[in-house]
Amino acid sequence: MNEYAIISGLSGAGRSTAADVLEDQGWFVIDNLPVALIPDVAGLVPVTTSGGSRVALVVGATSDPDELTSMLDALRASGSRVRTLFLDARTEVLVRRFESTRRRHPVSAGALLEAAIEGERERLQTIRAEADAIVDTSDLNVHELSRRVGEIFDDDADAPGMQVTLTSFGYKHGIPVDVDLVFDCRFLPNPHWVEDLRPLDGRDLAVSDYVLASDLAVDFLARVEDLLVMLIPAYEAEGKAYLTVAFGCTGGRHRSVAIAAEMARRLAEHDRTVGVVHRDADRGGPSTG
Repeated sequence: MNEYAIISGLSGAGRSTAADVLEDQGWFVIDNLPVALIPDVAGLVPVTTSGGSRVALVVGATSDPDELTSMLDALRASGSRVRTLFLDARTEVLVRRFESTRRRHPVSAGALLEAAIEGERERLQTIRAEADAIVDTSDLNVHELSRRVGEIFDDDADAPGMQVTLTSFGYKHGIPVDVDLVFDCRFLPNPHWVEDLRPLDGRDLAVSDYVLASDLAVDFLARVEDLLVMLIPAYEAEGKAYLTVAFGCTGGRHRSVAIAAEMARRLAEHDRTVGVVHRDADRGGPSTG
């Protein structure tokens, strides 16, 4: 069976880094190939030991979204395995990246940089909406992005089914744009107001015990566990390959971290292999939990 990995997203969001990761994993990477030629590529690349081709296509900023969507439908209809990754980032972050590298935005056409970025974002909404996985690279360094891409395209045969990731975050740092479900944990007792717990985070046993001991946390976890156990097979039946569930608190260091870790443990009891990302747990400065 032929496999296609489609890497798309905003200019400056990390498409080249993602391509390098897939190349290291043994994919045959092609950058900026015209969309019309995509179906003919598999016959031109080496065949893997499984008898098919593994082709990673980096879709540039000038590709037509409607043409790409139609081509992906055709590839899936042919029986090929197709996975799409969309890389996103906040506008102000992209502006800083272009200014620091002194590169022109590829679709600026004389427009101001911020306007060019927003125009590209609007044009790619169709592709973003249909992506299997969305990664917000705003707060990721190159090593973190490489690790995230590697996890998404990890072909571990012992981990079938949909790939589930739980992430904790702080509302003061913004809601992640690359998540499917968001749960607000700010109603739980806050360890920030306990002097001995304030410098710790939710990965510390003392903080975790404090958060999980409340009746509210017990009830909340039970209800969310039941919900996810119901939803995950339903998403899989619809062909969804990746699911990211976010838990947020004020600073992203205490309550959300403890809850995400505990939910991962509970899902493991349902034979679910779950990745866990604590986006803001290591952020410096004062936090409110």
